[in-house]
Amino acid sequence: MKLPIPKPKNDVTDIARRQFMKSGAAMVTLALAPGVTVMAYGGAAASQANPATRWGLLIDVNKCSKDCNECVTACSAENGWQDTGNPETDAQWIRKVELRNPQTGLEQSLAVMCQHCENPPCVDVCPTGASFKRPDGIVLVDKHICIGCRYCMMACPYKARSFIHEPVDDQKPHAPRGKGTVEGCTMCVHRVDVGQQPACVDACNATGNGAMIFGDLNDPESEIARQLATYASSAIRADLGLNPAVRYQNL
Repeated sequence: MKLPIPKPKNDVTDIARRQFMKSGAAMVTLALAPGVTVMAYGGAAASQANPATRWGLLIDVNKCSKDCNECVTACSAENGWQDTGNPETDAQWIRKVELRNPQTGLEQSLAVMCQHCENPPCVDVCPTGASFKRPDGIVLVDKHICIGCRYCMMACPYKARSFIHEPVDDQKPHAPRGKGTVEGCTMCVHRVDVGQQPACVDACNATGNGAMIFGDLNDPESEIARQLATYASSAIRADLGLNPAVRYQNL
């Protein structure tokens, strides 16, 4: 009878993998802006985020004007990314999507960003833990340990994440970016943690359209919860069972 060969105490493959992870994380850290820290990116109190809260967005498609891009402009200015018109390489923290019903001819425009899923597939596939979900439901990417494998981009059914191909300048301390890492909508976590709304919501309200409502989905007294309890809404790709925190009315 042939006895099994014992596994070496320090498996060469595991050692190589650990070394690769360390070198990748170190390389990404060097690419970030001076003074940027993991805690600053995850929010000033990421570890103390209230697990009883779940932040969400409700977007009324009927109020989302086709020729309005104020939410995109505000997000870009707030978080320091640029849209140069090249969707293959540009960051797309938020984008406007045009829909047309071929049977009725109805055309609609809606904003699409990270949907901050309750069961985020991006988190499931991340090999380093860089993709993570805060206790209050906000899904983020820790740039210090992202190795740029882009598994999360492949797993996201909403195409809500982007890869940074080129060096970036003029980074915001609250929104670190680094070449070779993945990024996406943070729901303006730095604003949320100090009691403010995401920049896209403020911009939409300033136009008078009022297509976006932000709030705590778990608070029955919040405006977003009352709207969801009163009027029908839908989730993009609800069939996947991800339970996104971004919902749409009149879609």
